[in-house]
Amino acid sequence: MVRPSCARSAPLPRRQGPGREYFCASPCRGCVHNFVENGVSISNPVETTSDTNAPLPEELDALVERLKAVRLGIGQVIFGQEQVVDETLITLLAGGHALLIGVPGLAKTRLVETLGTVLGLEDKRVQFTPDLMPADIIGSEVLEEAESGNRSFRFINGPVFCQLLMADEINRASPRTQSALLQAMQEKHVSVAGTRHELPAPFHVLATQNPLEQEGTYPLPEAQLDRFLIQIDVSYPSLEAERRMLIVTTSTSESDPEEVMSAEELMAAQRLVRRLPVGTSVVEAILELVRAGRPEITDMENVRRDVAWGPGPRASQALMLAVRARALLDGRVAPSVDDVVALAAPTLRHRMALNFAARADGTTISEVVERLVARVT
Repeated sequence: MVRPSCARSAPLPRRQGPGREYFCASPCRGCVHNFVENGVSISNPVETTSDTNAPLPEELDALVERLKAVRLGIGQVIFGQEQVVDETLITLLAGGHALLIGVPGLAKTRLVETLGTVLGLEDKRVQFTPDLMPADIIGSEVLEEAESGNRSFRFINGPVFCQLLMADEINRASPRTQSALLQAMQEKHVSVAGTRHELPAPFHVLATQNPLEQEGTYPLPEAQLDRFLIQIDVSYPSLEAERRMLIVTTSTSESDPEEVMSAEELMAAQRLVRRLPVGTSVVEAILELVRAGRPEITDMENVRRDVAWGPGPRASQALMLAVRARALLDGRVAPSVDDVVALAAPTLRHRMALNFAARADGTTISEVVERLVARVT
């Protein structure tokens, strides 16, 4: 059964008919006190962003169970990276792209391969290098000669024509090549020789960067970083997770992932995420958080002093979709302010930049985001 939006809510006894009803035992932040009666979702008098097409309990129950199986399937292959896995799944459920920051050897490639298998997606990997050209990613036209002697151009798809693309070390390619991929990420199609070619649906990019080795790299511009729904920091696993990894991956008992969902089911889940109701308190928390990070309009002295530029409206949109996806992944019918707090850093840290003075003083974006989060907690 899908849990109601408030963690302290309790289900009332089922009435006659197919309806199901919940009540909130005690108030909580961001709870929309959602009621479902006779298969129709009805919110309390608090204003929400839900519409008349709100998901039915049966839809949510089935999807939540499927997502539990997805988590379990990934967890049998990827050890000690539960938060990374969850944030990646949130990205996919929200229909976005993610930027993974981490040193080599933390199973980023393995994660993409496992996600492709478990979610039934066609996955490909491109190793970005300085000599990589746009045609190496999006494809190119070749001149062919038929038996009749007639010549014509035929388009050969590049690796971008997949459903889950890993762009490994994206900052090693030239800006021209980066922009070709990032344009495809935004528009979901590529144009070659004046002909438009649609990308498969769904289409997601998981790009990686090495935070240590920066020589010979081309940092992504701010406008291109904004295309990524969230930034995921991949850290080292815990002692127990690394011990398990060491034993399993060096023996013959390593398990292979199995398909749990299909691409069509993932797209259905993405549509369902957009139908989840969102309480007014959650909307206001998102607006408060994002707008407070803009030095031109904020009332926070440290933001005006330290931040060169802040998050734009796309940050609010990304956070709105991400909190809905997190609620669904956690088995709740609506997000709360706690979801906003949990996803503030992944959503904002690549959409803000410090000025020179702040960097010289040792200030970090994480510290700035923590102060912003304190406004809504």
